[in-house]
Amino acid sequence: MFEPFGQFALANLLDPCADSSNPFVNDIMNQITVLGLSFAIALMSNAAMGAEKPQKKMEKKPEPASGAKVKKVYPTFGEIERNDPALDAILPKDAKLEKLAEGFTWSEGPVWVRSGGYLLFSDVPRNVVFKWKEGSGTKEFLLPSGYSGKTPRGGEPGSNGLTLDSQGRLVLCEHGDRRVARLEKDGKQTSLADFYKWRRFNSPNDLVFKSNGDLYFTDPPYGLMQKNDDPAKEIPYSGVYRLDKKGEVTLLTQELTYPNGIAFSPDEKKLYVAVSDPDRAIWMVYDVQKDGTIANGRVFFDATGMVKQGKKGLPDGMKVDKAGNVFATGPGGVLIFSPAGKHLGTINTGEPTANCGWGDDGATLYITANMYLCRVKTATKGVMP
Repeated sequence: MFEPFGQFALANLLDPCADSSNPFVNDIMNQITVLGLSFAIALMSNAAMGAEKPQKKMEKKPEPASGAKVKKVYPTFGEIERNDPALDAILPKDAKLEKLAEGFTWSEGPVWVRSGGYLLFSDVPRNVVFKWKEGSGTKEFLLPSGYSGKTPRGGEPGSNGLTLDSQGRLVLCEHGDRRVARLEKDGKQTSLADFYKWRRFNSPNDLVFKSNGDLYFTDPPYGLMQKNDDPAKEIPYSGVYRLDKKGEVTLLTQELTYPNGIAFSPDEKKLYVAVSDPDRAIWMVYDVQKDGTIANGRVFFDATGMVKQGKKGLPDGMKVDKAGNVFATGPGGVLIFSPAGKHLGTINTGEPTANCGWGDDGATLYITANMYLCRVKTATKGVMP
């Protein structure tokens, strides 16, 4: 009889010099050989299948090109109120009001500087002109902007309306210093107008150049601490003035209670003036005479009822487009009028809205609304300084 397999040492089974005459040993060795070959074949087969099966590669997320700028998406707010189908040709149906910056006390006077591709605007109570540029945000541009006195004061001391002259220099209505001034290229300021018949202005508010170089501006009392009751007030009315190229100041009208925003029609035959009086919230229009004076004043639009309804804001800054439509800040936001004075609709900001100005290629309307700087892309082109 053969000895049981368990009595053989494994070393003997695997030893090539073991007794090959033992049939049990021979049988075990044959089985091991067959199993080894089967195992080897299986390994080779799996290896071959693995080689044929394509390996799954990890997909790489596309990386932005070096130096490429990612376009910022701004939050939107407010709404476009459409009173007339004609507005669709001015403001696209998908137009949105974008909020570009916030945190201001009372933003005013936006003007686009084409040579630098940026916007300047005032924060009147903070006595600062800010600069906003796409991709860079907001930073201080001019401090102080409208009051250079050493004695601290409250109220609205800073610059208000801003524009550019034919040489691209910034021209400011300065509340606290009660003048119209120009910022020179070297950073110094030149006073253009601070007196009328040896009396200091109240606080120049808004301004617009005529193509011949004459400057038209309004002079309400908003920069005086006590407004019309301020003991420092020297002129007994709030006037609209013209400063000609020779430096001479002409009073155009003294009949308006609170003259504010001012703008020409595209052909400069009409002059629009906003009146920010809550008891008579109107826009006036005048015929411009050959000598540069104005005549035939009449109401362009009366928004007193809108004020009484509780809509925020009063007639304030305004601009026109090349078709003669008027974009006027007032009760409810930015009111858009046809050249005939028809109210086509409103860009409702939800805030008291001070002013607006064309920028970029002339199709973007920048808006200063209380603590916000915002913009809307239009389907028209504006008249830019």
